[in-house]
Amino acid sequence: MTTFYRDREVWITSAGIRMNDRDFALPELRQVWHSRGRRSWGAIAGRGALGLAILLPIMVGALGVAVAFLVDASRSVTLGLIGGGILVGLAAAPLADLLLEHVDRSYDRGSRQLEIWGRTRTGDVLLLRTGDAARFGRIYRALQRALEPASATR
Repeated sequence: MTTFYRDREVWITSAGIRMNDRDFALPELRQVWHSRGRRSWGAIAGRGALGLAILLPIMVGALGVAVAFLVDASRSVTLGLIGGGILVGLAAAPLADLLLEHVDRSYDRGSRQLEIWGRTRTGDVLLLRTGDAARFGRIYRALQRALEPASATR
């Protein structure tokens, strides 16, 4: 028996699958397909907020430099504003790295609910529903690999 995928909730082998607390033998599944749910605007807004959080320190630094040139102040105050603006802009680099990592993870999770359905003798069955796009892709590919030999012998 070959195991194609396994985690806490899903187990896909060459003998059968276990999803959604149900066991199915591969020959039981006549057809398998996937569908995408509605887009989660909250996930998209979260990405936008992360993008704004990345740009905000850079904009504050640029504003400090612009104010330094616009204000008629002494040389030391002007240099202090320019230096402060540059330091705030440079401080954004480690913050941007951290926030970009969160943006990457949000794309891995996806912005939609994804479902895997199967057709059996008794009707259509929801096999899996997840919002994690990367996990969904791994599971669906494993299910396709498991079903390939089964469909060839039918």
